[in-house]
Amino acid sequence: MKVVIQRVSQAQVSIAGTIKGSIKKGLVVLLGITTTDNEKDIDWLVRKITQLRIFSDDHGKMNLSLQDCNGNILLISQFTLYANSKKGNRPSYIEAARPEIAIPLYELFIKKLETALNKPIQTGVFGADMQVSLVNDGPVTIILDSTL
Repeated sequence: MKVVIQRVSQAQVSIAGTIKGSIKKGLVVLLGITTTDNEKDIDWLVRKITQLRIFSDDHGKMNLSLQDCNGNILLISQFTLYANSKKGNRPSYIEAARPEIAIPLYELFIKKLETALNKPIQTGVFGADMQVSLVNDGPVTIILDSTL
C-alpha cells in the first residue's frame, strides 16, 4: 500500500458538486492499494499515520501526532498511486488492485483508522470521480509505502 499524506488546515471532497466529506485540522490521506496488499499493510500504515509526529507543538516544532492534536482524517482512494509510466506516455495501472480486492481492504482501512482514532473519519467514495480541495498546512506532504 502507498499513501500520500498532506497536513491540512482544512479539506473537503465533492462528488458531482455535492460535498461528501470535510475536515478542519488534520490529514488528507490518498490511499493506493496493490494486488499483494493485506491486513498487515493496513495495520502498519494505520499505526504510522496516527502516530506520525508532524504537527507543531507550542514551540513550533513538529512534535505532535494526529492523536496528540485531536486531528481528523479525510481518506481518498487513489489507484493512480500505482501508475507505471516508464514506457510511453500513457500510464499503466496494472499494479493497482482490482475493485474486488481493493474495496474490502479500503473498508477495513477505514474501520481500523476509526478504531485507532476512536472517532469517525471522512471519506470519498471508492472509484468515484471526486474533486478534492485542501489547504496544505506547511506545506507538509509525506509518502509512505508499506512494502519498503
